[in-house]
Amino acid sequence: MLNLENYLKAGQTIVSNLLLKNYHRIGLQADEFLFILQLHMAQSEGDSFPDLMNISQNMGVKQEKVFQILNRLVSGHFIAIETTLIDGRKADRYDLTPTYVHLERLLEKDSLKQDEEVQEKTTRSVYQLFEQEFGRPLSSIEFQRIGQWLEEDHYHPEILKLALREAVLNQAYSFNYIDRILLSWERKNLKTKQQVEEDQKRRKQQLLQKEIDQPAQQEELPKVSLKNWLEEWE
Repeated sequence: MLNLENYLKAGQTIVSNLLLKNYHRIGLQADEFLFILQLHMAQSEGDSFPDLMNISQNMGVKQEKVFQILNRLVSGHFIAIETTLIDGRKADRYDLTPTYVHLERLLEKDSLKQDEEVQEKTTRSVYQLFEQEFGRPLSSIEFQRIGQWLEEDHYHPEILKLALREAVLNQAYSFNYIDRILLSWERKNLKTKQQVEEDQKRRKQQLLQKEIDQPAQQEELPKVSLKNWLEEWE
């Protein structure tokens, strides 16, 4: 039966779940990952350069096999062997930082890929919205025009959608009209959906205030003759 006191005294080896989930994706084999875990354990116990014989016993493999694993990890830049000074004396240690450099690069690559997928989806939705509002497939020239707005002029997809909505509200189904809207916003340095909506709200409030401030024109009353009709009967 497991003794709880011995269990607690043995300590724990804490490894990031990101490494557990992705070790194979950064190029580590199962035995190589287990070897790294052994180094983690030894270093958490204060031994920065553990005896490979102990590791081979823990892993249940021959020492020769452990040497092969270590060589693969060093040549693959997953582990580095450093010499440092401790209390004025040289001491070797295993540096596991390179493993996490591999992991960081993988996560950055995943993040970039995810951003590209989101961008592609957003861009596709712009083309679909134009076709939906125009009620027909876009011509090749119109496709190129939208592509220029996105890639050359660097208009955000949400800005294009707002410009399209503005054109539709004014019943102006014209790419030239939409282009004029975009240029107008660019002159005002309106680059985000929030900035455009705030500008539209501000202009609407100004128009309402202008109507309130203008004095109401009094209706001109019809002229009524002041002739005394009784005089005709005298």
